[in-house]
Amino acid sequence: MKKLQDSIVGFIGLGLMGGALAMGLRKQGPKKITGYDINSEVIEKALNQSVIDEGVTDSQGLQQMLAACDLVFICLSPMDALAFLALYMEDFKPGAIITDIAGVKGVIFNNLGNLLRKDIDFIPGHPMAGSEKEGYGGADDRIFQNRNYILTPLPSNQPENIAFIREIVTALGFNHIVETTCAIHDEKIAFTSQLCHVIAAALVDCEDDLSITDFEGGSFGDLTRIAMINAPMWTELFMCNRKNLLNQVEKFEASLAIMKAMIKAEEKTELIDRLTAVRKKRVIMGEIRDAKSLKKK
Repeated sequence: MKKLQDSIVGFIGLGLMGGALAMGLRKQGPKKITGYDINSEVIEKALNQSVIDEGVTDSQGLQQMLAACDLVFICLSPMDALAFLALYMEDFKPGAIITDIAGVKGVIFNNLGNLLRKDIDFIPGHPMAGSEKEGYGGADDRIFQNRNYILTPLPSNQPENIAFIREIVTALGFNHIVETTCAIHDEKIAFTSQLCHVIAAALVDCEDDLSITDFEGGSFGDLTRIAMINAPMWTELFMCNRKNLLNQVEKFEASLAIMKAMIKAEEKTELIDRLTAVRKKRVIMGEIRDAKSLKKK
């Protein structure tokens, strides 16, 4: 198995997530960290902060960088990640491990076709962490603490390389690593992430009083923090996974309609029963997660 201390690690995109991952990897002591970003100011800032050792902003420099990297994190949106893999596939170092952080996997997996070289190992991944902040200026590796990390290994992946990624991810602070398929990932993420962002956005969108926070006690803030959304990025995620997301939206609408009808008909007993069942369900969800976390320790 590769050792991080002997590896040159490259980051493609030093935005919020790419920057945070590079900061976290720096603490693990790789041989060298290199970075690519089209924004020269981001590269300069990352160099000044010693987050990366070398940085490039042009395609020629990028090709040279990829030829030297033992491990590459592609920190781009799904469509940009797909385009990047297609364009620079021949430039990766033989034997390199490639991973990504894209929030939808099917669109990449289904379109890679025969593009993947057999002498590199592409292991798709998705860190379940984030922030309402944007860009490198908002990057902070503390966002990874006690979060989930999802891996969607391909049949061709080498077990020792998956173990290598798991080791790095664990050291970043993630306390629960899930291995699943691209299809299951996209189905589940439509509920736990994308639907949540749709609901938060709709909740803010439906209220015109910009001073409404004068009347909140915390619930509104907790529910709508993620409504401070990176619109282009989340629109792409919604569209790339629209079939799964629409299915979850419809399930949510059905549940909301039932409770709306109960309130309208003043069905107090029925609503108490439903809310009690909801509470029990959420408690069980938490207990299952806690049990898995304890098992890992």
